[in-house]
Order: sequence, then structure tokens, then C-alpha cells
Amino acid sequence: MTSTVSRLAIVRLVALAASSVALLAFTLAATATPRTTSATWTADERALLRSLSLSALEKLPADPSNKYADDSAAMLLGSRLFFDTRLSGNGKVSCATCHAPDKGFQDGLPLGKGVGTAGRRTMPIAGTAHSPWQFWDGRADSHWAQALGPLESPAEHGGDRTQYAHVMRAHYKDAYEAVFGALPDLRGLPERAGPVPDTTRSRAWARIVPVRQDEISRVYANIGKAIAAYERKIVFTPARFDRFVEAELAGRQHTVTDAFSDDERAGLRLFIGKANCSTCHNGSLLTDNHFHNTGVPQSTDGAANDSGRTTGVRAVMASEFNCVGKHSDAKRDDCSELRFAVSEGSELVRAFKTPSLRNAVTRPPFMHAGQFASISDVLAHYNRAPTAPAGKTEMKRLRLSDSELRQLEANLNTLVSPVGFPGATASRGATAAP
Repeated sequence: MTSTVSRLAIVRLVALAASSVALLAFTLAATATPRTTSATWTADERALLRSLSLSALEKLPADPSNKYADDSAAMLLGSRLFFDTRLSGNGKVSCATCHAPDKGFQDGLPLGKGVGTAGRRTMPIAGTAHSPWQFWDGRADSHWAQALGPLESPAEHGGDRTQYAHVMRAHYKDAYEAVFGALPDLRGLPERAGPVPDTTRSRAWARIVPVRQDEISRVYANIGKAIAAYERKIVFTPARFDRFVEAELAGRQHTVTDAFSDDERAGLRLFIGKANCSTCHNGSLLTDNHFHNTGVPQSTDGAANDSGRTTGVRAVMASEFNCVGKHSDAKRDDCSELRFAVSEGSELVRAFKTPSLRNAVTRPPFMHAGQFASISDVLAHYNRAPTAPAGKTEMKRLRLSDSELRQLEANLNTLVSPVGFPGATASRGATAAP
């Protein structure tokens, strides 16, 4: 009963947070003066505005590497696993520890904190199923591979794949087998073993015969595929920005729910024009899903000499859980992103993935290791375009005035909206496990 109540409390907190965000957006809108559409957008600008609207978001692509990605039973299982702290070395960390629903599926910390402290900050999940690369450095090429990395990371979940296979047999046997088929016989296997940095567990893993290692790794991969089926459902909902664009392009009179203030309008013009924001923050999710060196300073607390995509691309190509690996459901021809990925070049040095700007203002601190405390700090950095600590920055000085920077920030506040996810499913899943 206590577990059920606590899980229900989480869901109520999520609902309260979503309502608060919606109320904030409405309040901001109410302060703007309703006005008729501007006739000064050029044809190219109108096309660009349309492309930035959530209504232009393409249908979620299939994931050929995960044939269970859109399986409802897999999603139900994944929702339970997402909130289960037994999937950790100390029994205290779940996916939701860092990807908290009431915080937009991130944690608000400069660096992710599980059983230890990670070298980078937690990325939000919403909309990431549209991206071919996961993590700041793109070291995973699918949602399910992304879910697996933290589970064996000594700084995050701190567990191992044999431990997790035992958890599945003890607590999820029926649900697992309904989706993936029979679990392997785990009798005689150690409670803890895996290819992890811990010497005891890695030695125990080495003593397991290869055929049984493959069976355990298959269960581990399927855990990731179930979690991915749930994470695919975590999406952005329309913001005031989207309602503004819809009314603006239709030539309708603006109302308090879709109006922009003069500063917000000016900020939007800067965003798609002089400030060059839409060069990288483009498309309906306001990210190009690529990697860029923008001269962000080295973190004083994060990973030392973090080289970003340089190491990330090597990691994804070597991963046993990538698109062409034996645990993938894809055919080789389905894996063009991985097969044709740029793996060498100076442009990869300290290049990090472009995050979505949707709800960005609600996710301080900012950048891959929380180097900037506020959006104002971020904009000031781009305005200065300082020399990168390693590699070469792609940024050029913008020379924006203080008022223009303020207008850009005002526009970013129009991108706030509740994150949509199967909350009822999450609550059932969270309370179903004993």
C-alpha cells in the first residue's frame, strides 16, 4: 500500500507540474496584446516558421533495430521497468531518478547523479525517438541501446546484466515472456556478473560460457527494447509558439492563448534571422540532431578533457548493441546512419549534440555539463563566440545588443509546454511490481 501511494503521489506531482507549466504559458500569453497577423513575413520566412511548428513534425519513424518498439505489451513492461529501482546496484536508482517526469524527464542537476556522479548532465527524453543518435556524444544509435548504457555504468545504475536477468525472472517473468518468449535457465549463474569495471563481477562474467553469456545479453537487450517502447511515447505537446505560428500563417486574429508580445515577435525574427539560431535549432523539435563545437567552456566538475563526438562515434561503432550488432532486429541496409557516420575529423572534437529548445528554459543549468546557470548566460556566450578550449568553434560573433538578447530570451519562453507521456500506464507499471 505504501508503494502504491508513493507511486500515485508521483503521478499527482507530474499532473501538478504540467498544470503549472500550462498556467505559466497562459499567464505569459495573457500579458501580450492580441493583434492581427503581420503581413511582413516573406515567403521564405513563412515556410521556415511552418517547419518549426510542432504541427509539421513527421510521423514517428519505425525503429527497425527494435521490432518491439511499437508493441503495446512491451510498452507496458517498459513503463514498469522505467520506475523500478531494483534495476540498480544499490536498489535505489531507476531511470526515473535522473529522468524525472515532474522535471520534464531530466533532473535539473549540472551532472547526472545515480549511484555516483556522471561526467555530463542528464538529457531530457521527449521527442528523442526522432533522433538517430542518443546522448550528448551520440554513443548510442537507438533508444534501446541508450537505455542499456546507464544500467551498467558505475556512475549511474551501477548494476550488471546477470543481476538484471535475475530480476526479470523473479519479478517480471510472465510479462517478459508474453513479449519476448521464454527466459533462459539462470540456475547455477552468479547473482552478479557482467562486462563492467568492477573486478569481481567482470571475473565472474568471464567464467560464464559464451553461449550462456549470449542468453543473458539477449535478456539485457530486451530490457532496453521494452524501456525504449515506453520512452517513444514521451513527447512534446503544442506550446504557445505553435499556436502563434498557426494563427499567424492563417491570418487569424490572435487571442490571449496564441498572442506574442512585441519582444517575443522581435525575438522570433532574430531567431530565424540575424541570430542564426535556426541554423542548428531547426525542424519541429528545434534541433538538427547533429553535433557541433560551439566553444562551450570545459566543465570544472565534469569529465576532464571531454572530447564529445570524437569518442562518442567510436563507442557507438564498437557497441555490441548498435544497429548492426547481433542483438539488433535490423537488416544491415536499415543501418545507414551508423554505416555512413563520420568517424574522423577535427570537426568532431568537442562537438556535442544540439538539444531541443522546446522547454529549454525550464531545464537549467545548461550545456552538456551545466556550465551556464541561465539562458541569459547561454545567449551571452553565443554572442561573444569565444575560442573553444579544444577543437574549433563553429560560432561567429553575433554582436547583438542587450535588448536583442532580451528579445531572444523572451521568444524562448514561448516554447514551454507540458510533456506528454502515458502517465496512467506509468502509474500502473510503477505499482504493479511488488
